[in-house]
Amino acid sequence: MAERAPPAPASAPGTSAPDATLARAQITGLVLAGGRGSRMGGVDKGLQTFQGQALVQHALQRLAPQVGALAVNANRNLEAYAAMGVPVWPDALADYPGPLAGFLAGLEQCATPWLVTVPCDSPRLPLDLVPRLAAAALRADAELAVAAIQEDGVLREQPVFCLLRCALAPRLRAFLQEGGRKIDRWTGQQRGVTVRFDDAAAFFNANTLDDLNA
Repeated sequence: MAERAPPAPASAPGTSAPDATLARAQITGLVLAGGRGSRMGGVDKGLQTFQGQALVQHALQRLAPQVGALAVNANRNLEAYAAMGVPVWPDALADYPGPLAGFLAGLEQCATPWLVTVPCDSPRLPLDLVPRLAAAALRADAELAVAAIQEDGVLREQPVFCLLRCALAPRLRAFLQEGGRKIDRWTGQQRGVTVRFDDAAAFFNANTLDDLNA
């Protein structure tokens, strides 16, 4: 397993090294909306309404200023997602094998050297998510950067909030073809860095309809 770099410190804006930058145009943002929605009764989670908009639209709007291009990973209701004005990329493998299949779809189809992924059910994702992940990845010479939050004194990675080099695509495809499905197992095998975010509420995700209504 590749060694994970220590968590990047939660620093104030503007305190990163001046050369630790990555242009927006080098990054494609992918909103993951390809799941079965099992804990929501099988509904298409990304299309559920939150504060008057589909969940996926909240994610797209918060991600748009941070990246050069946008896309959605979805496996149902493709026309509804396409109507939002972004490319729609279904899973690279059949039978809903999990978020890593969405990762692979993005890595193999995006035209930029970097891809950042976020789930469709986190409508308050950080507005500085991508620049902070990018700065940490460059400082650590990492292939991927994963967000993390502090909960009960424990640093917990949020692996679906992930910035990846697109050169990782062949490794991910091999992992999936060998039956691998656990996202943290695969990310842990790469040369990565963990980036701590202080606002845990920004990573709230609506797993059930009750969560969404609350």
